[in-house]
Amino acid sequence: MARFHVLTFGCQMNQHDSERMAEVLRGAGHMEAAGLDDADIVLLNTCSVREKAEQKLRSEVGRLSLLKRERPGLVLGVTGCVAQQEGARLLRGMQEVDLVVGPDNIAELPALLADVEGGAPPRVRTVFDVGAPRFLKAAPEPGRVGPTAFVTVMKGCNERCSFCIVPTTRGPERYRPSHEIVNEVERLVSAGVREITLLGQTVNSYRDPEHALAPAPLAGDGIRRWGQRAAEDETEFPALLRAIAQAAPDLRRLRYTSPHPRHLTPALVQAHADLPVLARHVHMPVQSGSDRVLKRMIRRYSVAEYEERVGLLREAVPGLTLSTDVIVGFPGETRDDFAATLALVDRTGFVGVFGFKYSERPFTPALKLGDDVPEEEKASRLADLFALTESLRARHLEALVGTKATVLVEGPSKGGHFTGRTERNEIVHFAAEDDPTGRLLDVVVQRAFKNSLEAALLDARPSSPPRERRPDERRTLPVV
Repeated sequence: MARFHVLTFGCQMNQHDSERMAEVLRGAGHMEAAGLDDADIVLLNTCSVREKAEQKLRSEVGRLSLLKRERPGLVLGVTGCVAQQEGARLLRGMQEVDLVVGPDNIAELPALLADVEGGAPPRVRTVFDVGAPRFLKAAPEPGRVGPTAFVTVMKGCNERCSFCIVPTTRGPERYRPSHEIVNEVERLVSAGVREITLLGQTVNSYRDPEHALAPAPLAGDGIRRWGQRAAEDETEFPALLRAIAQAAPDLRRLRYTSPHPRHLTPALVQAHADLPVLARHVHMPVQSGSDRVLKRMIRRYSVAEYEERVGLLREAVPGLTLSTDVIVGFPGETRDDFAATLALVDRTGFVGVFGFKYSERPFTPALKLGDDVPEEEKASRLADLFALTESLRARHLEALVGTKATVLVEGPSKGGHFTGRTERNEIVHFAAEDDPTGRLLDVVVQRAFKNSLEAALLDARPSSPPRERRPDERRTLPVV
């Protein structure tokens, strides 16, 4: 059978989809190639949230076209969000492409590839599974299970934020049955996974299609706090978290991404307070610190509401850290609007900010607003945002020097060291004589880098400093 290689761009959802692609292809008898040079099939799993991702796809296809000229039998496929967005148009613009497959059609990959390898013309399959949603189950394989794993709980988005193409590329919200989610977590934990991240475009909007979950404590209390509008904010996500914690007692950490602020309800706050397995870090996108801009973005919350909800979460979980997403240069954003964003970031003390310049996306309502912030002004605002967030992160990391932390070891890093994360999501490098990957270890922080920490194992001998991550190394974007 053929050898395949998957190149992944974008968020954790794309990483998860690439893992499922590999499992589907291995299940059909294909083998994973060591790299591009010995691959018979190359799949580009794409992201379309930002314009740069599409540009990267075009660049990669151009590079691979040279390889395809040398090896005419090479099959080149485009999957993911750009495939869903462009469909057959990709074939007209990129004649080297043999296959275009949307996120909901991953299970069909073996049959589609067989058609192409058999001489069929390029195939396009980008059909949403709205009528009968399918969620590919993780199939833990010996030797392929790491200490962390992703589990999808829902897909699609109903929010319709004016800047976002996700409803177009991922479709409307569809929820996975709760028993499938819980069973998959149990399988992964039994296979050795210690940390699970639950995935969804609006992950905390989850509602169980089976109606099998017991109501979570405080479900519905948001109505009294935030008014009748909050009735639609309540979901069964807190109940799902409780069901997972009960069914998988050996799970050490549970995370989720990306949530929406309006679903940060009292029931979800209480789950964080009650469940030790929930990590003390939450990524909560805010996008802007200006109510006027938030309204134009159709975000459906105010700055005051955002601050109140994350404030309740911090009160319930002392020491919890927050990260966020921010868009600068949204249509109509004034310098005063941007100053309000900087003020919000400073007040909240985010330890991580994924900042982006606004870029027009096809099929989005924001196109009607125009793109009236000059590119140089966007770049200047983004630089100011990063300068602030870097100072906040530096202050946070420096404050941890001399403190103790528990690290889930994710694997080796360069220089003979190992790397892992704390429950508050700080990256920690340390030395160890034996490979401790997958273990939870207590360390004491010795030094703060720009984006990470150096630590020593308690009762371990001191070591030479580990290597700090290079600025050009790829960082994973959150699900948006």
